[in-house]
Amino acid sequence: MAKPTDIRVVATQLFFLPVETRVPLKFGTETLTHVTCARARLTVRLADGRTASGWGETPLSVQWVWPSALPFEPRHQALKSFCLHLAKAWAEFDAAGHPLELGHDFQQTELPRLLTAFNQDSTAGESMPWLAALVCCSLFDIALHDALGQALGQATYDTYSAEHLSRDLGQFLEPATGADVQFDGRYPAEFLNPNPPTNLPAWHLVGGLDPLDDSELTGDEPDDGYPVLLADWIKTDGLTCLKIKLRGNDAAWDYERLVKVGHIATDNGVLWMTADFNCTVTNPAYVNEILDRLVTDHPRLYGMILYVEQPFPYELETNRIDVHSVSARKPLFLDESAHDWQLIRLGRELGWTGVALKTCKTQTGAILSACWAKAHGMTLMVQDLTNPMLAQIPHMHLAARTGTIMGVETNSMQFYPAASANEAAVHPGIYQRRDGQVDLSTLTGPGFGYRLEDITRELPEPAAEFCEGT
Repeated sequence: MAKPTDIRVVATQLFFLPVETRVPLKFGTETLTHVTCARARLTVRLADGRTASGWGETPLSVQWVWPSALPFEPRHQALKSFCLHLAKAWAEFDAAGHPLELGHDFQQTELPRLLTAFNQDSTAGESMPWLAALVCCSLFDIALHDALGQALGQATYDTYSAEHLSRDLGQFLEPATGADVQFDGRYPAEFLNPNPPTNLPAWHLVGGLDPLDDSELTGDEPDDGYPVLLADWIKTDGLTCLKIKLRGNDAAWDYERLVKVGHIATDNGVLWMTADFNCTVTNPAYVNEILDRLVTDHPRLYGMILYVEQPFPYELETNRIDVHSVSARKPLFLDESAHDWQLIRLGRELGWTGVALKTCKTQTGAILSACWAKAHGMTLMVQDLTNPMLAQIPHMHLAARTGTIMGVETNSMQFYPAASANEAAVHPGIYQRRDGQVDLSTLTGPGFGYRLEDITRELPEPAAEFCEGT
């Protein structure tokens, strides 16, 4: 049944904002030194004719969304080109409803069709993967959720109830076989925190190329007033949580890296660590042997590992690895494989116990995945895509509203802090970490609480503009 709060997209704008890193960030076998942030503005119309605009942004992290032996630039240009296609498709999307309903339907019908057609015409050299398509779609989807809040003068997260949704979760989700779970008559608001915390523990990323101590310095490090060595980061930001990037194909290096980071952590008051094996492991024994050696030789460090993140390949359906032996040792979180709730359901069958949510896979997908996972007793985390500028804000909301195992990963202040200087003037607490936490208290107002009217950022000319009917 239609609601008076239903919205329809009537116009889109797309902007590309280039960002340079201060230090390199390693993703799997590749290294990121610059990124394009794609920003979208969607204008929507309510049933009574009123219009409002919402904004969304996502970094197009080529190395993460499209791991490949192809050169960087063809993949980068393909992502930007697909964003242009999506800007047109969203302006032409002839449907009205709640953003969760519109986002779901677009991803089920329009996005697969657009990706298939794009790949058929592509000159990149190989097909763009579904994860890349989701990331390109996410900025428009995030903007759609912001737009409803702007139109109603309400926080986006206050719209996920029966008051604004025509469909309950039973029309989006199916329970796992044999699970005592039902979604009929239930709405996302039931699974979201109505009184979210304004402070969250912040996880710092220890990248594979990050120098840990003086012995690892090369002389090429930036002298820009920000820390370089791990101990200096911990002391400056009061960090208590470290995410450690590992190789996943060099067990000796991975073990020594864990131990070395662990000793720096314990010397400086860090409480928790997590191990990210970069999706390159193909045999659970690889992870198990490292964990077993750690519990024997360094039991304190083993105890500090809160969970293990996505050691195994992205494509879960084609790499159906039974991981119960790993999750028997530590909580095991899906990340790159958790494209949607169906894959989370498969992951649960294979032995995964937690889900790392990301707004860059769309706000719609993150909300539905959170509901499915929480209904089935799975633990949540919200992981970063090194989100600067506007991309950081929905990312923070997601962590506060869904409830995580421990805070939120946030690392744009490590890799490109200057990129967010304009936004940090209005929201200092989410672009810097103090006493090991981020502060969300300035995120007020409708939608995601960007407070764009207070942020002095000059945007480039739109890369694309479309209106309904064009």
